[in-house]
Amino acid sequence: MPADPAPGLIIALDGLSSREAVDFSRRLSPGDCRLKVGSELFVKGGPELIRDLQQQGYEIFLDLKFNDIPNTVAAACRAAREMGVWMCTVHASGGPAMLEAAREAAQDELHVVAITVLTSLDDKDLDAVGQRSAEEQVVRLAQLAQQANLSGIVCSAREARQIREACGPDFWIVTPGIRPAATTDDQKRTVTPREAAEAGANHLVVGRPVVQADDPPAAVRSILQELSLAANAV
Repeated sequence: MPADPAPGLIIALDGLSSREAVDFSRRLSPGDCRLKVGSELFVKGGPELIRDLQQQGYEIFLDLKFNDIPNTVAAACRAAREMGVWMCTVHASGGPAMLEAAREAAQDELHVVAITVLTSLDDKDLDAVGQRSAEEQVVRLAQLAQQANLSGIVCSAREARQIREACGPDFWIVTPGIRPAATTDDQKRTVTPREAAEAGANHLVVGRPVVQADDPPAAVRSILQELSLAANAV
């Protein structure tokens, strides 16, 4: 199913109330970015918030990280598709049957991408729960998602080159943990927008550097300029 210009910018509306999210969306342009609604914001605003943002002209990335038995995940993906959501997430660790059920429920109308390793985790964290290194784990889970014919995966841009080598040019790589000027917070595996684009990311998720900026439209323009420089450098 993938067929989308790359790299694209997705703004994460994390930490906002439903009203704040809608008001904030009016400050940006759907021609410049898509919007991500995560678990906290969806619990606050529900499907009505999704509709309000869509009415502003935005395509929505619904990041609820589904991980359950195949029938339940399929039903959740079907509901997201019926809401007109552009893309949603499932956990690759849910296994082949769950991933395939999600893909079937999407029916070529909804992009499904699989969470590999959260960008808040590093090798030490993974070792503590008995898993392999972040790079090894991400590549293995990416291959599992590709075998299930998902649109792509979510991973740190630090693993993007390895994913591109393992999964080829048509598999989407969605990268959170993007921090302009290498600023960091609770994300441990971060990169700049240009680094992510040059590593092969298709969609970059940026939250606080835009949402908390004094001038969000200017912050978006700065990131888009960085992405343009990366594209011209290729």
